[in-house]
Amino acid sequence: MPENFADRLIQAVKAKKTPTCVGIDPIYARLPAEITENRELNDESDSEVALDAVLEYCRRVIKIVAPLVPAVKINSAFFERYYWEGIEGYWDLIQEADQNGLIVIGDCKRSDIGSTAEMYARSALAEPDFNDMDSLTGPDAVTVVPYAGLDGVKPFIDIAREEQKGVFVWVRASNESSAIIQEVKLESGLTFAEHMAQQVDAWSRDSGLIGSTGYSTVGAVVAARDKDSTARLRELMPHCYFLVPGYGAQGGTADDIVPCFKPDGTGAIVTASRSVIYAYEDMKYIERFPSEWDKCIEQACKDFIADISKVVRIS
Repeated sequence: MPENFADRLIQAVKAKKTPTCVGIDPIYARLPAEITENRELNDESDSEVALDAVLEYCRRVIKIVAPLVPAVKINSAFFERYYWEGIEGYWDLIQEADQNGLIVIGDCKRSDIGSTAEMYARSALAEPDFNDMDSLTGPDAVTVVPYAGLDGVKPFIDIAREEQKGVFVWVRASNESSAIIQEVKLESGLTFAEHMAQQVDAWSRDSGLIGSTGYSTVGAVVAARDKDSTARLRELMPHCYFLVPGYGAQGGTADDIVPCFKPDGTGAIVTASRSVIYAYEDMKYIERFPSEWDKCIEQACKDFIADISKVVRIS
């Protein structure tokens, strides 16, 4: 297996023949009735009971999508909601996904400087270094926010280099109001997002980060908006793998994501969360699988893969 994170990601994408990733963003109120109506799991006001229901659901989602996609993105916020037991649950799911052969992206969006950034990097990305945790596996990659500049990102990059992991740096978000900041024009003529892309490109070229495929362990979170601006970000970060949010429930389409990829089908992995994991709320799937929420998720995942395959060919 390749050591470089980007090389491993490309290998996993080619093995599954799809550049897709399912996001795990569980909300108790939206869990299937089969789980929440269980007498032992039917109390949202009890943190332990609610978390048990959430984790049962997430484990089953992971098992459903593992044969289909190369990666999952687990959003830590949905587990931190349950305090210390939720953090333990988040790490349990990392183990579950890893054991199911998936690339695991920890969506934690950490950001700070100095020793705080170092502690964030150590706790969020590094392999645990305590003697009583030697069987615990950390995520393959994490997301970070670069507003503090290199000081806030370097601790993550250093660990990624040392442990052959990945860092996805937030360059452009998928929410509408982000344009107020990210599309502002600077004196250079670049937008703020383009300026950030230039910084991430420079970080991605640092010693020991670029693998045999030409991609760096430093990638970028890039939401696809209009095709011209997305193509510009692709041009500015040639060695960065893109983690692409916004597809599905957030309104993004397969056509929108095309400029994120290079002509050979590499360069990006597209994420879908709510449109897949809550597919049992969608009448399109309810009509086909009226009492089988797991089948709804499986079919939605297959539909997601098929939709992306219309515009991106994996060789």
